[in-house]
Amino acid sequence: MVPLPAQGHLNQLLQLAHLVASCGVPVHYVGSSSHNRQAKLRSHVPPSSVPSDIRFHDFPTPPIPSPAPSPNSPYKFPSHLQPAFDATSSLRGPFASLVRSLSSVSRRVVVVYDSLMASVVQDTGSVPNAEIYEFNSVSAFTLCWFTWESKGMAPPPEVEAEIAELISSKGFPSILDSFTDEFMKFRASQKECKKFNSGCIYNTCRVIEGRFVDLFASATANGTATKHWAIGPFNPVKVPEKRSRRSAHWCMEWLDKQAPSSVIYVSFGTTTALSDEQIREIAMGLERSGQKFIWVLREADKTDIFGGGGEAREIELPQGFEEMAAARDLGVAVRDWAPQLEILGHPATGGFLSHCGWNSCMESISMGVPILAWPMHSDQPRNAVLITRVLKMGLTVKDWTSQHDVVKSTIIEGAVKALMATEEGEEVRKRAAELGAAVRGSMDEGGVSRAELDSFIAHIAR
Repeated sequence: MVPLPAQGHLNQLLQLAHLVASCGVPVHYVGSSSHNRQAKLRSHVPPSSVPSDIRFHDFPTPPIPSPAPSPNSPYKFPSHLQPAFDATSSLRGPFASLVRSLSSVSRRVVVVYDSLMASVVQDTGSVPNAEIYEFNSVSAFTLCWFTWESKGMAPPPEVEAEIAELISSKGFPSILDSFTDEFMKFRASQKECKKFNSGCIYNTCRVIEGRFVDLFASATANGTATKHWAIGPFNPVKVPEKRSRRSAHWCMEWLDKQAPSSVIYVSFGTTTALSDEQIREIAMGLERSGQKFIWVLREADKTDIFGGGGEAREIELPQGFEEMAAARDLGVAVRDWAPQLEILGHPATGGFLSHCGWNSCMESISMGVPILAWPMHSDQPRNAVLITRVLKMGLTVKDWTSQHDVVKSTIIEGAVKALMATEEGEEVRKRAAELGAAVRGSMDEGGVSRAELDSFIAHIAR
């Protein structure tokens, strides 16, 4: 497993590593010591259930700048992480040595690499008993959109007219709006190295995205019989009961005291830095909505979450806000790492105000929790369209055409109320619950995602 060194990518391939290891296949997980440590520290999988068949390889990397994120930039893409992405080129040599070493004592070496790490694994093609599989860390819908846009193609007839029109409209997110020039160059450099793929893997489920997996496979077919497996959700779909929780986080005790589906969970992921002004508006909006909330209030990750120099920004809420929330038992602010999957799986959680990163989307979908979509960058605006317009299990907080504007408290208040306390919201919540049940069922014996995982394991073990 060769992940990109960013939390949403590290997490997904570690979860896949656990799925594969649970099928009896030894797994090697590759990265810098800092990023491997980060992946293990934040894993959803309880230590007691971790198979011994995952071995972490800490490869040396050159010193990497670890600048603080820029909360006041109108562009939310985490450009402060770009040095870490660029530094992955140093993993190429050690990784090639590892593959050659494993190939000498194994019948077959199977390399699963993040689609943004192709340059690291490119030498694997010269190893006779090695096979390479590309992992796409974003939704199949987003992959289709990227592909159609980059090739100048119109969406095919299988896509509903409303969605096809939306995708083709000038006012909706293009690739260039969502990434920096530096990242686009990095992305392009990876594309040149994808010559030997034996197949593609997705953290999605055919229950929600089957047609888009097939459409992407058709759009990228190059005459070879490349196989495609939709194995998701990678994350656990059964949240531990109260007595056997992995997390002893205090916020879970607060949730235990709340009514079913009464709390909105607020989190913008690990790469979003919000300005002080925007944080004030969110605070006022949550207070005025009158809805219970858990708000994860952390600064965006730096390149090295364990150090890297510089003082960490202390995010300040409006004076008296936390005291008011405590006095009214309205909500809590979490300033450390939150057990997101357990929060989403808790009966008291009724909605998720989210940036729509694909990890968060899959976790929310699998727990049957509707989403208030507030995309920030990268694949997120397209995921927001999938959630709100295609799957219809969410509502929009902020339109992408006003991406650089501060969202006012009145908008936030209205969106929270719409999801949690209106008939429209009730329909969305019902739809989310139905999709959640279907996606969880897909991982059961005989379910479609379980069948895809079994198919992948049978293929690599043939």
